[in-house]
Parts: sequence; structure tokens; C-alpha cells
Amino acid sequence: MPGNRVIRKLSDLTAEDCVRMDELQRTVGHKPAEFALRLFEQMRGNDRVSEAMGMVDTYAHSLQAATRAYRDGADEETVVVALLHDLFDMVAPENHDMVAAEFLRPYVSEDNYWIVRHHATFQLYYRQNDPGVDWNAREQFRNHPAFEKTIRFCERWDQVSFDPDYDTLPLSFFEPMVHRILAWPRVDRA
Repeated sequence: MPGNRVIRKLSDLTAEDCVRMDELQRTVGHKPAEFALRLFEQMRGNDRVSEAMGMVDTYAHSLQAATRAYRDGADEETVVVALLHDLFDMVAPENHDMVAAEFLRPYVSEDNYWIVRHHATFQLYYRQNDPGVDWNAREQFRNHPAFEKTIRFCERWDQVSFDPDYDTLPLSFFEPMVHRILAWPRVDRA
């Protein structure tokens, strides 16, 4: 600790401390891309629900979604969103969409934030044989500007990405994109 000073509560911070803390945050602080990639790697082989259902795990699903988005010509930010949309599925299954959206919010457009935030509701459409869900729940958002983009995201990249035979790109292909997108908060979000 500098100067043997101990800060025991936030109200102990001086103006100089705040400036230093902001500088440290920018230079050595949190590294969201590294965190996301570590958490992403932990999804591999750790999805008991998908395994029990005979589905690919969340790791493979997310790579497939990102691969499909990339091959479909999506911009780099959207490809990263496709990769990380289920990042918190293993730790927050009931609200993974909200957690992932808030994690990504400083780094992505308002539309991409909204897509991640609501993709789980839009995915219900593809569970029309499930008597326990309102498969038409997405209709409540019909007038939102990102409604059609969210349908496209789910239809073309998310709900179809459970194919064990799909030619999926490896995580290493997407890592540089993740580092670029999560490097700095967007100016329009600051």
C-alpha cells in the first residue's frame, strides 16, 4: 500500500485518490475480455442440462451462434454478442440474458444490448411444443426498434446452434474480436 495508508471506506478517498484509482482502472484494472474468455472456457463440458438432453453444451452452442453470425456477414460487435449472449447461463440460468446484457452494455450498441437482454424471451417462440411457456411472449415487444433484429438473431444464429455436426470455428478465431470489442466502453455509452 502506498505510504502505509489504509482506506477503510469509500468516504476516506481524497480527490487525488479518485484520480489515481481511475488511472489504475484504465491501465491495470479489470480486464473484461480476459474475464469473459476465462468464463467462456469454463462452460466447456460443464453443462449437465444440455448433456442430459443430448444437446451440445453452452460452449459449443455459443461458438456455433458466433460462427453462424460471422458467416452471415454480421459486424464484429454482433459476432461477439452472439458468442457471449449465454456467457452467464451456467451461473444465472433464470436471468442469464439480463446478466449478460448488463455485462456487455458499456461495450455494445443499444440494439445489441437489447437483443442480449431479451433473447431468452424471443427463444420461447421455438418451444411451441412446451406447454409450460408462452411461446408468443415476444409479441409484447413488437413495437421496439430492435424487435426484428432480435428475431433474426434468434432465428438464424441462436435457436439453430445445437448441431453437433456443424463446422464451428474455434474460440481462438473469436478471441481477438472479444479483445477489441471489450477493450473500451463505447463513447456513446460514456
